[in-house]
Amino acid sequence: MNRFNFHSGVVIPLDRSNVDTDAIIPKQFLKSIKRTGFGPNLFDDWRYLEPGEPGMDNSLRKINPEFILNKSEYKNGSILLARENFGCGSSREHAPWAILDFGIKAIVAEGFADIFYNNCFKNGILPIKLKKEMIDQLFNLAKNQVLELTIDLTSQTISIKNDIFTSFEIDEFKKYCLINGLDDIGLTLEKKELIKSFEQAYYKKYSWLGIK
Repeated sequence: MNRFNFHSGVVIPLDRSNVDTDAIIPKQFLKSIKRTGFGPNLFDDWRYLEPGEPGMDNSLRKINPEFILNKSEYKNGSILLARENFGCGSSREHAPWAILDFGIKAIVAEGFADIFYNNCFKNGILPIKLKKEMIDQLFNLAKNQVLELTIDLTSQTISIKNDIFTSFEIDEFKKYCLINGLDDIGLTLEKKELIKSFEQAYYKKYSWLGIK
C-alpha cells in the first residue's frame, strides 16, 4: 500500500449527500477482485448517459456533460469534496478501489459510513471529517475557482495557497498506518520475526505434530 503523508491536488466538488457505494461503483462491475481497472467506471451511472457493463469501451459511450468528473478542469482532480454519509450502502471494498484507481487520494466530507471509512484507510485513501460549516466554506470557494488544497497528515492540517484553512482529527493508529503505508497484511509482516520465532519454538515443543 502506498504511503500517505503530504498531498496537494485539485478538489472535485461533489455536492451530494448519502452517496452510496452502488453509485460509487455499480454492482455489475464487482466481478473482478484485482483492485485495479475500476477508475473508468467510478460513478458510472452519473458519468454516462447509457448503462455500462464490464469490458465496454467507455470512449464510445455518451457522457453526461453536466457531471463533475466530465468537466475538463476536474479530470485530474485528486481530492474529493462531499457532504454527509458518504460511502453508505453495501460494504463493497470495490468502492475505495474505484476511487483510488481514478486517482483520488483523499476525501473531505461531513461524515462517512463506518465500513467505507475504515476501508479507505486499508487502501491508502485519507478520509477527512470536517464540520458542516467548514465543508460549506470549501464548496463556496470551489464555486468560483478551481480549488486546490494541500493536506499534511503529519500536522493534520488542510491549507489553501500556503495558508492553513483548518486542522482535522484522525485516529493515531490509522494515521500511523497511512504514513507508513501499512494495510492489514503489512501490519502482520511487521511482526514476521516474532511470528517466525513463535513457530520455531512451538513446533520444537510439539514436534509430534510433524510440521516443519
